[in-house]
Amino acid sequence: MSAIPLITAGAVWGKVWPILVAIIFFGLIIVFHELGHFLFAKLFKVQVNEFSIGMGPAIFKKKFGETKYALRLFPIGGYVSMEGEDEDSENERAFCNAKAWKRFIIIAAGGVINLIMGVILVAVMLGVRNDLIGTTEIFGFYDDAVTNTQGLQAGDEIKKINDKTVFGEFDLGYLLASDKDGVYDFVVERNGEKVNVNDVEFAKHEDGSLYLDFSILGKEKTFLNVISRAIPESVSIARIVWMSLFDLVTGQYGLKDLSGPIGTVTIIADTAQSAVVKTDFSQLFLMLALIAINIGIFNLLPLPALDGGRLFFLVIEMIIRRPVSRKYEGWIHAIGLVLLLLLMVVISFSDILKLIKGQVY
Repeated sequence: MSAIPLITAGAVWGKVWPILVAIIFFGLIIVFHELGHFLFAKLFKVQVNEFSIGMGPAIFKKKFGETKYALRLFPIGGYVSMEGEDEDSENERAFCNAKAWKRFIIIAAGGVINLIMGVILVAVMLGVRNDLIGTTEIFGFYDDAVTNTQGLQAGDEIKKINDKTVFGEFDLGYLLASDKDGVYDFVVERNGEKVNVNDVEFAKHEDGSLYLDFSILGKEKTFLNVISRAIPESVSIARIVWMSLFDLVTGQYGLKDLSGPIGTVTIIADTAQSAVVKTDFSQLFLMLALIAINIGIFNLLPLPALDGGRLFFLVIEMIIRRPVSRKYEGWIHAIGLVLLLLLMVVISFSDILKLIKGQVY
C-alpha cells in the first residue's frame, strides 16, 4: 500500500500566508488610492455619497453623515462615489459643479497617493536591508576588470549613461542591461569636475549578459541617509516603469511578458517566502514599492477609463474654458473600460497558464 502524504497545518499555513500578504498589500493600495480621492473631495466640500472598499455584495455598510461606508465581498477594487461625478446635478456641492482645478486635484490624488506610498516603501526597503546603502560612486574594480582601462576610475560618481541621468543605484543595472549595442558613454564627476568617458565596453558572461566589473560605494544606514536616498531611488524605479511601458508600446515586450493581479500576487508571495528564509525583507519591500509606483504611474496615464483619462478631459476643459460633452466623454470611458477589462482577462489567462506550466514542469 502506498503511503499517503501527511499535510500539516503548518505546511498549509506556509503556502497561505504569503498569498494573504499579497492580497492585503493590494487591499492597502486600493484603500490609500480611494482615500486620496475621498480626502480631497471632503477638503473641497464635494458631496461624497459612498466610500467603498472591494466590489460585489456589501459585507459591512454604515452611514455617517452624508456618506455611506462599505466593505464589499471581493477584494479586487474599490470606489468613491461623488454626487454629480458622471452626470449633471443641481446640487451646488456636486463634483460636476466644482471648479476644474479642484476636480483635477481630486482625480489625481489617488495615483499621487500610490506614488507617495512607493516612496515610503523605498525608504523602508533602504532601512531594513542587511547591507550598506548603495550610491552611484565607483568604489573599486575587480581583478579581471576591463572598464578601468577605458577611462573609468575609482571615485568617479556616475552622472549619466548614454545621456540618461543616473538618479540612484537601481539606474546603473537597468541602464547598462537595457542598452542595445553594448557600448556606453559615461558622464562622471571626478574631483569636482564633469568628465566624459566614451565608448566603454564591458566584458560578457558566458550567457552573453553584461559583467559589471566594478563595485559601488556603500554608505552606512542613518535616518537622514535613508530619507535623502528614498526620493532619488523612487525616481529611478519610476523611470524604469516608464521605460518598460515605452518598450511595451514599441513592441520590445509582448503580452506574455506582462503580469496581472494573479501573476503579481504569485510574485509577491514568492518574494515574501524568500524574505523569511533569508531573513532579509529588503527585496520584498522593493517589490512592493515597484508595484505601488507602477500602479500610480499607470493610473495617471491619459487613457480612457483611468484617472489619467479623466485628467486629460479636464485639461481640455481648462484650455477651452468649457467642459467636453459628458455624453461623448462617457462613451470614450466606457469603450476604454471594456478594452481594459478584455486586456485584464487576457493577461489573467496568461498568468494562469504560467502557473500551470510552473506546476507541471
